[in-house]
Formats: sequence, structure tokens, C-alpha cells
Amino acid sequence: MQKFILKLFPEIMIKGSSAKRQMVGQLYVNLQTILGKIDSEITVKKYSDKLEVFTPKSVLPEVRQKLQETPGIEQVLEVLQFDNMDTLEKIKTKVGELVIDSLAEKTFVVRAKRNGQHTFTSMDIERTVGGYLLAHSKATKVSLKNPEKTIELELIGAQLNVITTRYKGLSGYPIGTQGDILSLMSGGFDSTVASYLTMKRGIKTHFVFFNLGGMAHEIGVKQVALYLWSKFGSSHKVKFVSVNFEQTVEEIFRCIPPTYMGVMLKRLMLRAAQKVADDMSIDALLTGESVAQVSSQTLRNLALIDEASDKLILRPLCTMNKPEIIAIAQKIGTRHFAESMPEYCGVISQNPITHGSFKRMQKVAQKFDYSVVDRAVEEAQVLCVDEIVEDINTLEAVEIVKDLNAEHFVVIDIRPEEECIQTSCKSIKIPFHKLKTEFEKLPQDKEYLLYCDKGIMSQLHAQYLRDAKNYTNIRVYRP
Repeated sequence: MQKFILKLFPEIMIKGSSAKRQMVGQLYVNLQTILGKIDSEITVKKYSDKLEVFTPKSVLPEVRQKLQETPGIEQVLEVLQFDNMDTLEKIKTKVGELVIDSLAEKTFVVRAKRNGQHTFTSMDIERTVGGYLLAHSKATKVSLKNPEKTIELELIGAQLNVITTRYKGLSGYPIGTQGDILSLMSGGFDSTVASYLTMKRGIKTHFVFFNLGGMAHEIGVKQVALYLWSKFGSSHKVKFVSVNFEQTVEEIFRCIPPTYMGVMLKRLMLRAAQKVADDMSIDALLTGESVAQVSSQTLRNLALIDEASDKLILRPLCTMNKPEIIAIAQKIGTRHFAESMPEYCGVISQNPITHGSFKRMQKVAQKFDYSVVDRAVEEAQVLCVDEIVEDINTLEAVEIVKDLNAEHFVVIDIRPEEECIQTSCKSIKIPFHKLKTEFEKLPQDKEYLLYCDKGIMSQLHAQYLRDAKNYTNIRVYRP
């Protein structure tokens, strides 16, 4: 069996005895849940200042990775354990057996920590073991400042732990110690990184997705939610709530001035998220907004948006710039998900307001039919994240056409702007928010190609029409 020693997040260690005991206990339970899914023979031992994990070597790589991804752990020490090491003679001999061959032509140093009653000190261990290794190996010399190899030892009573590798843990608090939050998840860079940060801080993070782009978009967001949960939060069951917001968008286009559409959409998402959170007895909402990143994220517009909810709203990215956010996404493995996700919230506004008026917003909001939002929440789909594994990979990508060499092609420009793309074949204009109802009115003996600026929205809407509506005469045009 391979042994790991887990050092706790330092902020846990400075808590009062009751809070510390509760957090260590929660981490112990979390690890039993996570590691139990890997191998039933893995055992976890709990101490006041650390945890120890013993695992079969057959699953060592997977366990090592999971320990580095579990919130609450500051360091993961991979160690070799030896018992009955109650004398300096036994200690130096055992360490020599392990490391002498690896010291040839290298400088080294011995670092030792000790806990318990002994007739010798930690410094005695370092001097004795260091002298023995220097005398019996081909090491160059002992170097206290810049050694090429460091031998780390921990002696607890008569138990000797030789640290072979030290890994950086995720830090943060164990999930389950800081309550629940509902993350407004779009699948892009910001919402995924924000969700990761709350999970890392020990907050049980549920997801609510406002579907503006059909089934394929939902599948994409479910994929990244599942990834985040599997990697960082699988110690707890969390919910994925999908709210169909297509009719809400249609209502926005019907009655909201173009400059206020973006802010209004965000307000409606918070309103709906609050209803979902109330049903789940959750006290806080999470968004990925960063100050001044887009027009709806100025301080004034954020204040206008926050009027729509009485919930506590956390914005962990509020002072981060985009490169910092992308760097975190790259580190945690969500970048490739985010790069393929559309940003619907930013495409429904034309000349968006950056410093909205509270009075104007109040008048604008009165024109909206809120029963549309209430109905969308009532009809929301609620799943546990681990229940979506089987249905997220059922859709196949829609074919992309680059050359218009067939007379029967009709290009549908789904961008919200009035202009329509000019092509060598026939082209028509159907904004994406009307595509669901308008496409069925078209002659179905033609081959239709959806077009948008980046090709993402067209791919997702084509996917929806093909898989949800069973249309086979639709592809994507990407020149």
C-alpha cells in the first residue's frame, strides 16, 4: 500500500477547536466518498492536524490526482512508512538503503521533523543521517542552501516517514463547510472559473443554465458542469437546473428598447435564479461578471441588474481581467469548453447602454410580461449532475460547408442585426430568436445553411433543429 500525508489548508488550522474539528471531519468524509469510488480498499485516517491515505499501488496515479484536486488540502506528501524506528542507528540505516544510490555526484541535505518523546532532537537526526549518507555514498557534499537533492524525514513516535514527493494541493475549505450557492452557468470562461473558485472555497456549487440556444447549447453547458463537478466537487450531490429562456428573449425583443436589452436579460436571469434558489433553500447566487468587461458590467449597470434580486450575489471575478480568467481556465481544464460556447447575452443588444438610468429601467421593466419568466421556471428541468452522464454525448456535430457550389443551398443569416450576408446563392434573414418558429414555414425541399459571425451560434441552432425537430436538410455555412 502507498501512503499519503495530507497537510490541511492553513486557514483551517487557525480556526477555533470546534470549527477546525468540523472541517477536518468534513474533509475526512469527502475523501471517503471520492476515493471510495476509485477502490474500496483505500483507507483514510483522521488526525487533528492532518489526514493519511493508504491506497493500493494499482490505482496510485488516479488517487494522487484526486488528492491534488480536493478542496481543503494544502499539500499532498507521498511517503514511505517504516515502523519501529526508535533509534538513530535504525533511522540512518533505513534511509541509506533508500537513497544512497541516488546521491552519486550530487550535493544533498537532510531535513527532519520530529513529534513525540525521543532521546534525540530533529537536528541530531539530520546530522547523523547526513554524516552516514556522506560516508557511504558517492555524494559530492552536504549543501545547506542549494542542494541538488533534499531528503525529507518525519519521525512520529517510532514511525518514520520518508517523503519521496511533495505536491501542491488545491487549498481552500472542504466542500460542505460553507453552505450552498447557485451558479448562473453559461459555459463560457467567466461562469466556469467563478464556479471553480466557489467550489475551491468549500461552497457546494449548484448550476442553473438559461437556455437561449437550443438543445446543443444545453448539452455543451452540461458537459462543462459535469467536468467541474467530477474534478473538484464529486464529494457531494449537486443539481443542474435548465431553464428555457427562448420565449423570454422573444418577449425582450417585443417590448424592450435595444439599448436596454442586455441589462434586462441579466435582470430576468437573476429573477429566475432567485426563484430556483428559493425552491432549493439556497441563500446566494453566483455570477462570472467582471467590472467593465462588457457593457452590462459597469458599476451602474450591475447596480441596475442587482435590483432584480434580494439574494446575496457573489462575483469572485469582479476585479480580474480576461487574461487572468483565461489563465485559470487553462489551468483547470475548462478552456476548450469555453472557447466553443456562444455568448448569447452579448449579442441581443444593439448599441447597449453603459450607464443606465434607474428611472428609465423602472419604466422599461414595467412593459415586460413576467409570466413568461415564471412559466419558464415552473417548467425547468432539474437533474443531479451525475445523472446527465448518459445524455450529454448523444448529439453529433452538424456538417460545415465552406464552399457554396450547389444551387439548392439557401443561406440563413441568423445574426440579430438587420443586414443580411450576400452570397452566390440565395440568402435570407431569420434572427436566431425567431428561428425556432420561422424555419418550419420554409420549403423543406431545399438545403439550408445557417450563418453567423463566428459559426458557434449557427452550429448550436443547426444542432437543435436537427436533433430536437428532426430536420435533416440543415447544415452550417462557415466561409
